[in-house]
Amino acid sequence: MLPAARPNWSRLATLFDLASKRRIIEENDEIMAGADFWNDQKKAQKLIRETNALKKLVASFDTLEGSLKDLSESITDLSSSYDPDLSELVEEEYSETMKSFDEFEIQVLLSGPYDNHAAILEIHPGAGGTEAMDWASMLYRMYMRWCERRGYKITLMDYQEGEEAGMKSCSVLIEGDMAYGYLKAENGVHRLVRISPFDSNARRHTSFASVEIMPQFEDDLEIEIDDKDLEVITMRSSGAGGQHINKTDSAVRMTHKPTGITVFCQTQRSQLQNREACMNMLKSKLLQLKIRENEERAAAVRGEVKANEWGSQIRSYVFAPYTMVKDLRTGYEVGNVQSVMDGDLDGFIDSYLRSQIKSE
Repeated sequence: MLPAARPNWSRLATLFDLASKRRIIEENDEIMAGADFWNDQKKAQKLIRETNALKKLVASFDTLEGSLKDLSESITDLSSSYDPDLSELVEEEYSETMKSFDEFEIQVLLSGPYDNHAAILEIHPGAGGTEAMDWASMLYRMYMRWCERRGYKITLMDYQEGEEAGMKSCSVLIEGDMAYGYLKAENGVHRLVRISPFDSNARRHTSFASVEIMPQFEDDLEIEIDDKDLEVITMRSSGAGGQHINKTDSAVRMTHKPTGITVFCQTQRSQLQNREACMNMLKSKLLQLKIRENEERAAAVRGEVKANEWGSQIRSYVFAPYTMVKDLRTGYEVGNVQSVMDGDLDGFIDSYLRSQIKSE
């Protein structure tokens, strides 16, 4: 007997909007055929990337649609004249088609306006001193392992070590295919429960750390910052980083007065490079702020109630008295804590992305 039909197809079709994508491809093809297309090479390359991504998505849809049509015809043949061999072939065909459908779902969910951007990852320990700072450094290691698994490029922008152990904060630029699209699933507060190695009485402790994921700002986006709104402080670089950190007065701390957002960079080779990196991080934070405001307005129109992001934990990592990692948004859980801490996050990210397809 064949499994039931896939849920949420109508919602997925709405998210995909095939007609709109075909129209955009046609319009972009006309622009790319223009004589002055290459006058602005950066803009041209961006349009080519966007168009190729749309063409890939539409091609996946057409292939899946063809597979579903073939499957439907096979089922019709089977229902009119049952044959054991044909039944086995239909089962295999169904399995392959549903696998393609699963892959297409993720493609659709990663077709947002910023999903193909690089990501900036920031981790900050919550209250709890050394225990929380150690937890923040454990999360840092976990994400670096995940990035290594995917072959992503990692650039450390800032890393502030804790006094005894762990770290006070970090900023990391992560570049690779759909880096922000995948990592946005990790945005929020992460909770650890374990027997503390820093407690001489071996008691169980609960620690928190916040993970913030932002799409990297790109030059074609319209975010303007007035110089008079900036407070810039230079200082001597310090902390972890080895040869990547110059022990000179090249570190830059930049504060955006209207929002109070502060960024810091010390890993570049000159003060000018650190200043430029700070400006890009600041624009990325302002872009993330804009994305959140748009989401909140959309939620208000839909009548949704959203919890405060800082106050709402998204995942619990329990090391004792049992072992389990559970995502509190989707219910997805894994008993092998060590595999998760070694960067096996795909199950959590996949379940979060699929949770965004809601039944209408």
